[in-house]
Amino acid sequence: MRTPSKMPAANGRISVAPSILSADLWRLGEEVSQMEKAGADWLHVDVMDGHFVPNLSFGPSIVSSLKEKTALPLDVHLMVEEPMLFIEPFAEAGSDLLTVHIESKDEVVYVLESIKKIGVKAGISIKPDTDAALLEPLTDLVDLILVMSVYPGFGGQSFLPESEYQIKRVREIITRSGRNIWLETDGGINPQTAPMAVRAGADALVAGSAIFKAADPVLALKQIRQAAPEI
Repeated sequence: MRTPSKMPAANGRISVAPSILSADLWRLGEEVSQMEKAGADWLHVDVMDGHFVPNLSFGPSIVSSLKEKTALPLDVHLMVEEPMLFIEPFAEAGSDLLTVHIESKDEVVYVLESIKKIGVKAGISIKPDTDAALLEPLTDLVDLILVMSVYPGFGGQSFLPESEYQIKRVREIITRSGRNIWLETDGGINPQTAPMAVRAGADALVAGSAIFKAADPVLALKQIRQAAPEI
């Protein structure tokens, strides 16, 4: 029986999830320890298959290694064409939450139900140009909705201004559902854009380059948290 997920329920507090896609992999253990001590809430792990997005990144082994070394919940974002091939190995590796894309090839309801059956929290993500209304029938199946504020596949991109509207629409959908669902935003998050995302309705922020590429990553994480107004 799989150990239950450590991901907390959405509770109105802003959570910050450093994305290890931008970390120095030579020093990953050290950088993760820094993030834990600095007060990170989760670690965000971007998984890319080279098909859904034109890039490759991490496999289950990185999740397994992180699981042994950190107490932070592992927020795993599957940017993959066929998520059914990935959910079991990443769940077994220790993922606390698996987020899949509504635009993937597999039937999304079946994928989300399969994630829940394994005992992992389930998330659904949408690209910037995907109609948020498609999320409405899925709210009973998810613990988190991830709004991409850049086009997925590469770190270091700038926050798309139209993302504010997309986040607002998703927040309205969550409110109508009556469920306690995290609204996460990923892409171009920094001390300048974090307040925009939070005011629009986000309560979880993924930041990669703004943290790990900063001269002082610990300070950078704290600045993002301080910049984001509490809900």
